[in-house]
Amino acid sequence: MVATIDYSLDEIKDEARHLVAIGKLDLHQPICVLCQFIPPREWICVECELERNDYLLRDHICDLLAKEEWSDD
Repeated sequence: MVATIDYSLDEIKDEARHLVAIGKLDLHQPICVLCQFIPPREWICVECELERNDYLLRDHICDLLAKEEWSDD
């Protein structure tokens, strides 16, 4: 039996942030391009975690990394 790794949303964001920082990803690419950097058997866990947090695979990386803090205008 092969063990899979569960990814938290913070871990997914950290991985995306790292890949953007080293130039492997662009902020305007869809989130689904992350699958190129995550082993296939673990990708399903990433997909599920994204779905649980209301992210779509067609959303952009910048949507995933956007700050969720809002200031009062």
